Amino acid sequence: MDNYKPLCEAIEKYRKAHVYPFHTPGHKGGRGADETLSALMGDTALTSDVSLMSELDDLHNPQGCLQEAQELAAKLYGADATFFAPNGTTGAIHAMLIGTLVPGDKILVPRNTHRSVIGGLILGGLRPVYVLPAYSEAWSLSLQVTVEDIEKMLIAQTYIAAVLITSPNYYGMVADLPAIAKVAHEHGALLLVDEAHGAHLGFSPLLPPSALQCGADVVAQSTHKLLGALTQCSMLHIRGKRVERQQVAAAMSLLTTTSPNYLLLASLDCARSQMATEGKVLVERAVKVADKLRIALEKIPQLKVLKQSIIGQGGVVGLDTTKVTVNVRELGFSGVYAGEELRRAGIAVELVDRDNLLFLLTYADDNQEIDDVIGKIVLTFMMLGALHREVNKLENSILPLPRQVLLPRVAFYAFKKECLFAEAAGEISAEQISFYPPGIPVVVPGEEITEEIISYCQELKAAGIPVSGPRDSSLERIQVVKK
Repeated sequence: MDNYKPLCEAIEKYRKAHVYPFHTPGHKGGRGADETLSALMGDTALTSDVSLMSELDDLHNPQGCLQEAQELAAKLYGADATFFAPNGTTGAIHAMLIGTLVPGDKILVPRNTHRSVIGGLILGGLRPVYVLPAYSEAWSLSLQVTVEDIEKMLIAQTYIAAVLITSPNYYGMVADLPAIAKVAHEHGALLLVDEAHGAHLGFSPLLPPSALQCGADVVAQSTHKLLGALTQCSMLHIRGKRVERQQVAAAMSLLTTTSPNYLLLASLDCARSQMATEGKVLVERAVKVADKLRIALEKIPQLKVLKQSIIGQGGVVGLDTTKVTVNVRELGFSGVYAGEELRRAGIAVELVDRDNLLFLLTYADDNQEIDDVIGKIVLTFMMLGALHREVNKLENSILPLPRQVLLPRVAFYAFKKECLFAEAAGEISAEQISFYPPGIPVVVPGEEITEEIISYCQELKAAGIPVSGPRDSSLERIQVVKK
């Protein structure tokens, strides 16, 4: 049963029936596809790019193969219901917020949450109450929010309807979700988890448990990030009686395309089956190969490698060791520069920031190439070490916490004007500014721009971190609320 892929089998059956398509998509099973597209995808993919045929079920009202596929995913992850999210985890997070809360509800949000959460606040008309995560000066990284800080906010703020936690964070650091779930539920709040980077958790004791195993009510996962689904394929899980299942289903339907790509949906079916049949083995292969890279990097002088010793600091209770984070500050180079040097050597990393690089490893990296690849990585870092420079201390390392003046939704729809970003101190932002990756907002609509924020953004931009969010990606001008 674990190897059964109901959606994939339905697509293959329809493809082999050779039904002539007087329906979408317009390329008609590849007959009219551009030759470059045909070369990229191949005949099988194009003939499998099918539309809303009755045999293939309806994602907005599943009663057949899609319903079976989602039920099998729910069983695997221990959810009461699972929804396939071909709009990505961004869409799943939006549905999670809109499907569990009502306009005007307060929600406790870590300040280092992903920009997609801010989009959900705007769409849902929600009232964010921000809590700062702990910060590590040694790593120049935000860690996690602590249970104590969450409980203080729940006591100080009345009628908080939900607590949203990002766990694990981009660097693999896991929050104390069992304790957070307990305190949230004691105060009548839901626990919503952005587990975009944790679809592989819970399959092996070598890694921390999953958010659902820790008592979360709703969890959004990026099945494509560390498992075998195609890019932008995600899942949304709900568990327990605190959430109205039909309301979440309605939110998913509202926010999901009415023409979902069945190749994407099929990849979710395949990824689920793969983990159901060999999940423990695959996860442990990923851990093994990540450990191999970590051990090799630990031997390089001046290079710090994030390890289990981070556990116990700043709300961190676990570490996903398939993420290998290295700090290059003592080499005298930025993470951006080190990432560029690795790219010249044919190595592309998941993330660079001012001081760190992040290598993301999965079971797919346990292959014949990996020893040579690790050798190239080590050689690149040794070359950088030979060029050692004086450490460039950063002026602004901690993400500033802006003052919220207007709700994000109010600022988003307000009358706006444009001004120079360098001269925007005292203005109320009408835009979201983040640096991607990791996509954590520095300022969101409705917050006051300060000199500290301007300086922080300018330093990140000068370090080469790409700007994401504002209309002017050069960050020379910004939209602000017209007073």
